[in-house]
Amino acid sequence: MEEQLKNGDFCKVIAGTHKGKEGIVQDLKTSKTGYITITVKQDNGIRFKTLCKNVLKHDS
Repeated sequence: MEEQLKNGDFCKVIAGTHKGKEGIVQDLKTSKTGYITITVKQDNGIRFKTLCKNVLKHDS
């Protein structure tokens, strides 16, 4: 990941279960095993968790 994501960034999911969805990054956390997880809030209010490696920062 070239650009570091931060809370409030708009992102698009490029891999995994939620591939193709996009929304606002919330709740960045690092797990005990070292993976960075985020919650993504979509425009319709639905939120989901995914790994940071599965998303790209996206210009809205």
